[in-house]
Parts: sequence; C-alpha cells; structure tokens
Amino acid sequence: MGRGLMTRPLRTPDDLVAADLAPPEALAELARVAERYAVAITPPMAELAQACEGVARQFVPTPAELLATPDERADPIGDDAHSPVEGIVHRYPDRVLLKANHACAVYCRFCFRREMVGPDGVRPLSPAQLDAAMAYVAGRPEVWEVIVTGGDPLILSPRRLADIGRRLAAIEHVKVVRFHTRVPAVDPDKVTDELVQALKASGKAAWVALHANHPDELTPAARAACARIVEAGIPMVSQTVLLKGVNDEPAVLEALMRGFVEARIKPYYLHHGDLAPGTGHFRTSIDEGQAVMRDLRGRLSGLAQPTYVLDIPGGHGKVPVGPTYVHADEVEDPAGKRHVYPPAQD
Repeated sequence: MGRGLMTRPLRTPDDLVAADLAPPEALAELARVAERYAVAITPPMAELAQACEGVARQFVPTPAELLATPDERADPIGDDAHSPVEGIVHRYPDRVLLKANHACAVYCRFCFRREMVGPDGVRPLSPAQLDAAMAYVAGRPEVWEVIVTGGDPLILSPRRLADIGRRLAAIEHVKVVRFHTRVPAVDPDKVTDELVQALKASGKAAWVALHANHPDELTPAARAACARIVEAGIPMVSQTVLLKGVNDEPAVLEALMRGFVEARIKPYYLHHGDLAPGTGHFRTSIDEGQAVMRDLRGRLSGLAQPTYVLDIPGGHGKVPVGPTYVHADEVEDPAGKRHVYPPAQD
C-alpha cells in the first residue's frame, strides 16, 4: 500500500504497517490494542495522517492505550445513569440523545464511548428497541430537541436516516433534530445530495455538529461536503476535543476555529478530555486549557470562540470551565491587565 492513494479503510495493525503509519516491530503491541479497541481510518484520513502528526495521533493506535489510570472509567460521562431505554440518554430536561448506531467511519483513540463502539461493541438498535426509543420521546412533551448520535449516524444509509427523520416528524413537540458526526471531514464523498435530503426528512429544524480537532482535517473535499449541507439550509456547529499533541497550542486551535467559520460552521464546544480508559496521554489539565482559551480571547473574533466545557464524571452534566475575567471589583482585559469596575468617579 505505502504512501499515496488509498482505496479502502485501514482496519488492522497489518494495514497500518503497510500504509507506513506504524513500524513492523510494533505489530504485536498494536494487535493487543486492536483486540480491545476498534480501529478504522478512512482513506482521506490515512493519507492526511501520513503527512500530519496531529491527524495521525487521533486515529493511529499506540500501546499507551493499554495504560489505564485509577480515575478512568468505561462510562466517563455517566450515559448509563441517564438511559431509561436502550438508545436514549436523557440527561437534560429539554433534549435527549438518540444513539441510532454504535459504529463509526473512523475510531478516535480518545473516544469517550470507546468501550461500546465498533464491530465488537454494543449492537445497533433493533426495530423493537428503536420503537421503544421513539415511544419514550413521544411520551415526554418536554423534549424539544433530539440529538442523533452513536457511533456516527451519518454512516447509516440515506434510507435509514430518512426513516428516523420521518418518525421524529410525527412527534409534534420535537422541534429540533441535531446530528453529531465526523463524516463530512473523514469521508466527505459520503455526503451526497441524497444523504443531505435525508437529514431534512423530519421537517424540523435540522442542525449538524461536525467533530474535527485539527485544521488539516478541513480539506477542500471536507469544506465542499460541509457546503452541500449548509447550502441545503442546514446550519452547522463544531465540536472539538482539547488533545495534547494535537491542538493544545493556541496557534493550532486558532487555525481550526478560523477554518470552521470560513466554512460557515459556528464554533460551539471545546471539550476537555474525558476520563476514558487508556486516554491519559491525550488529556491536558484544565489550567492548560484555560491558558489556551485566554490566548485565543485576545486575538480571535468572538464569532470563532468555542465554549470550553467539562462533562463532569458520573453523569452530572456539562459545564463551562473557561477562564474568568471578573475578580471581585476588577475585570481583566484580553491583555491581562485589570481594571476597576464600575470605574472610579472623577
């Protein structure tokens, strides 16, 4: 295979070696990782990974994933505690997650659902389970938004996506349907006109949240895929995970956030790394994340500022953890200088 044009996803340690993404002497250790956690890298991402360490680090497995720490947990954000029926997570009053499937186009090495995704993970919802999930939503008039996630829902066929949309269309109190995905960046050719129309099948306000972590992921093909979504009337927002060695430098995050806005994607969340097993080599401290955000505040348009958030372990919810600029009777400007507020009277 080597370097150059690839035609199929990389799914095994042998594939990684053949693509020059791992040395032959690492095969045995990588096989141990692949036995526990799913591996898949699409051709566009594999080609990027050959040239960009920030991309490779996200998708190419390493033996560090076998090193778990005592504070890590299989369900780091507490989905299970808020799952009344299979496929539904109802953590906040006005919205639910609908986990339509548990497979992805690529498998991130830092995934917070890594214990349940992949070919050997949790099975997709059966027809009866999907019926029960829809009945749960229909019976909860407080649910205003359904977030279709997984796995990655955009690996489903347009027919299956449209079916989900049409079923949600019948639930009057649901007003917004949001899809969380990596597909426009990692497999942009899959974003066909048919798939885009399937995203609109509910007749509700449809949104797409794109997960991307490095500016090199926003290739011309990825931007074109996003344009097909946006130009169909579907607004897009971004989700990014703060990752050591990938985007924990202000200049990298700045380039990524500017790239989102240029592609008509509103930066939304910058997630602090979750306590998923074997992901300690990716996590920064909150202090380090706040320092990056403080740096961005001074030089990046407000339109391009994400909200830095932490999902509190145990299912307690997501909260902003960005830096504060209010100190008793003083406020801090982007340059770090403090000013009395309200100003003293002359």
